[in-house]
Amino acid sequence: MALKHEPTAPYDSTQDALRVLETVARHTTGVTDAGLTRETGIGTERLTPLLRMLRREGYVEQVTDGAYVTGAALTRLASAHHHEEALRNQLQQTLDRLRDRLGAAVYLSRYVDGEVTVTQYADGPGTPAVNEWVDFRSCAHATALGKSILGQLDHDGRRDHLSRHRMARLTSRTITSDRLLLSRLASQPPTVPVLDLQEYAVGTVCAAVPITAGSTAGCLALSLPVEHAHRLRRAADTLNRNATRVLLSLAL
Repeated sequence: MALKHEPTAPYDSTQDALRVLETVARHTTGVTDAGLTRETGIGTERLTPLLRMLRREGYVEQVTDGAYVTGAALTRLASAHHHEEALRNQLQQTLDRLRDRLGAAVYLSRYVDGEVTVTQYADGPGTPAVNEWVDFRSCAHATALGKSILGQLDHDGRRDHLSRHRMARLTSRTITSDRLLLSRLASQPPTVPVLDLQEYAVGTVCAAVPITAGSTAGCLALSLPVEHAHRLRRAADTLNRNATRVLLSLAL
């Protein structure tokens, strides 16, 4: 099984953010906006929102003279002894902020050992998580996060997954034809969020965007009660724009 590699905006933003962080790390006493622009080649219009995001995530800090230095979050992630714990905590904080911004439950999913696995999520009293009435691992065909991950596999990888998991009908909207599903996956633009309009559960709509890190397919997803379906596309676009935050944590 191989992954398809199609660049999307979050990946471009992540590469720019990594260049900024590498430059800041080289300047132990701090580096200014002008210095960052000069050394990275990233213009002010692009650099300003990147620095805002990096400060919000704790990767850089601004000292009294306006220069930028390495932030506490980056220092924690750089620790070999506590990297996994620090990464999980950093991702959870990012998911919590996205949940609050979107007003929706948010999920991080990865393709682990040939199975779709939700590794972390953020929900709350006003943003309930989806009731997992059927194991997500067995119904990638019916969920936004499952279809997003399948869409990142090559054709053989998709066929292999579907051969191991029967495409059960979960609602009247569930696709149960492998030919139809494969056709839709093949035509899905990588920059457009994948939607689930009550295909997994009646009363719930979802959206997912890809966040492949290294050789592992993954995605960032959200869910809303169907009465908030009118917010789905706007929320999905916001999720897509903020995928850089999660990708950056996974890349560090």
